[in-house]
Amino acid sequence: MFDLVVRHANLSDGRTDVDIAVAGGRIVEVAPAIAAEGALEIDATGELVTPPFVDPHFHMDATLSLGLPRLNRSGTLLEGIALWGELKPLLTQDAVVERALRYCDLAVSKGLLAIRTHVDVCDDRLLAVEALLHVREQVKDYIDLQLVAFPQDGYFRAKTAAANLERALFMGVDVVGGIPHFERTMEDGAASVKALCRLAADRGLPVDMHCDETDDPMSRHVETLAAETVRHGLQGRVSGSHLTSMHSMDNYYVSKLIPLIAEAELHAIPNPLINITLQGRHDSYPKRRGMTRVPELMAAGVNVALGQDCCMDPWYPLGGADMLDVAHMAIHVGQMTSLAGMRAAFDAVTVNSARAMGLTGYGLEAGCNADFVILQARDPIEAIRLRATRVVVVRRGKVISRTAPITSELSLAGRPSFVDGAAYAPPAGGEA
Repeated sequence: MFDLVVRHANLSDGRTDVDIAVAGGRIVEVAPAIAAEGALEIDATGELVTPPFVDPHFHMDATLSLGLPRLNRSGTLLEGIALWGELKPLLTQDAVVERALRYCDLAVSKGLLAIRTHVDVCDDRLLAVEALLHVREQVKDYIDLQLVAFPQDGYFRAKTAAANLERALFMGVDVVGGIPHFERTMEDGAASVKALCRLAADRGLPVDMHCDETDDPMSRHVETLAAETVRHGLQGRVSGSHLTSMHSMDNYYVSKLIPLIAEAELHAIPNPLINITLQGRHDSYPKRRGMTRVPELMAAGVNVALGQDCCMDPWYPLGGADMLDVAHMAIHVGQMTSLAGMRAAFDAVTVNSARAMGLTGYGLEAGCNADFVILQARDPIEAIRLRATRVVVVRRGKVISRTAPITSELSLAGRPSFVDGAAYAPPAGGEA
C-alpha cells in the first residue's frame, strides 16, 4: 500500500487521467489506473495537478509593511527605496519574523512552496538577515526558502555594503545579489557587477542581480552581467532580475543583447505586477509598459521565470502570494494570448522558476519529491484564467493545505442550480 494515491488527474505537462502514487515523501509511480491502494486516496477527476508554484524573486524582509512609516505617494521605485530607508531603523527582528511567517502561511495556501527572497544587507545590524535566517529554518519543512544578499543602497554607494554582504554570506545567505543601476555612475555599476561575479565565483555561489530596473535605455548592465558570467564560468547559475530598461531600448541593440544573454545561459526574472506599476511613472502619453521583452527572450531560448517581487510593502500596495496572478498579468502586458504563450506563462511560474532557483527533485515523475498542488481547473490555461482554487497542497507526500472548491448557487429559471468557473470549456483544437 502506498502512503498516498491521487486518482484521475490531469497533469500540467498535458497528460490526462493518470494516477500518482507516493511513498516515503517521493513520487514512486505516475501511470493510468495504478492498481495498489493508498492509505490516503484523493479523487482529482477533472482537476489539474501541477508541481508547486515557485517565486524566484521576492522581498520578504519588507513584506506586509504597507503604511510603515508612511505610504509611497508618487508610486515610484525611488520613493519606495527612500521609504524603505526610513523604515529600516524602525525594524525589529520579531516584527520581521512575524510578517514573514504570515506571508509564508499565505504562500502555502496558494501552493507556493519555493521562494527566493532578497534581504537588504545595508543595515549594519544585519537585523533582517538574522530574521530571515530564522524564518528559513522555521519553514524548511514546507517551503524551500533561498536568501539573496542584496545591497539595496548600492554595493559601492553604501559605505559598509561590501563588508556587510560578505558577513551575510558567512552567516549562511545562499546567493550573491547586486543593484548596479543604483550606483552613482554607470562605471561604478559595471564595476559592482564585476566584483560581485568574482566574489560568487570564488565562493561557488549563484548570482541574482537586480539589473537595469529603470526606464533608461542606456542602462545596459545586463551586458556586463552576461560577459562576467561567461568570464567566470557561471553559466546557468546567474539571474538578471527585472531587466526593464530593455523595454525602452532600440531594437538593433536588443538584437545583439538577447543572444549575449542566451550565450551566458542567464535566467531572466521579470516581475510583471511590479514592473508595470513602477515603470513609466515619468511618462505622460504614450506611457511605457515597462516589463522586459518576455516573448523575445523565450523565443531565443532564455529561461524566463516570473516573480512576485512585492506584497503590501513600500513599492506595491497589493499582492497575495498568488503566482497565477503574476502569470495572468504577464500574459496581458506581454500580449502572450496565443495558446503557446499562455502555456509558457504557466511554465514561467513553475518549472522555469524551479530551474532558476536550482531546485532538485522538482517535478511530477517517479523519483521526484512528492510536492504538488491540485487545482480546480482542467489545464494550465484555465488555471491562469480563473486564478483557480488550490484545492489540495501536498508537501513530501503530506497534505498541508485544503481549500473548498468554489461554486455558486444560482436561482435562475431553466438554468443550472450550481456553477463554477470551469463550467465553460473552450472549443478543442486550433488557436481560435
